[in-house]
Amino acid sequence: MPWYVWLLVAAGLGAAEFLTLTLVFGLFASAALVTAVVAGVGVGLLGQLVALGVTAAAGLVLVRPVVMRHLAQTPLTRDGSDALIGKRAEVMQEVTATRGLIKLSGEEWSARTLDESQVIPVGALVDVMEIEGATAVVYPRELLP
Repeated sequence: MPWYVWLLVAAGLGAAEFLTLTLVFGLFASAALVTAVVAGVGVGLLGQLVALGVTAAAGLVLVRPVVMRHLAQTPLTRDGSDALIGKRAEVMQEVTATRGLIKLSGEEWSARTLDESQVIPVGALVDVMEIEGATAVVYPRELLP
């Protein structure tokens, strides 16, 4: 088969990958590109098919699982209000289940306790457990295990 036919096959598979984002068509497109190079060197049809099969199998068995595992991982960095979760803060105004004020990353934030029965006094250190809108949900540091 002529090398340019394999290039057309690779382009079609690349377009299919662009539409589906499954990585399968992209790996087949890469295999078709390798086969185009093999065909361009002058290897016969049997050699081209072997190159196609070996390259496609290697991509599916070796490359795809690694890429899918990396895509499934959570990002290492958080941004926005998510970056504040887990930070330490200081209570500026007593924190109860309904209201309070903390100093978090140099800014004053409204806060409430994670445990509705707790009252956290001024000056206590707290950990931010979650952010709900503009309110930090906090838990006192001394009570953490």
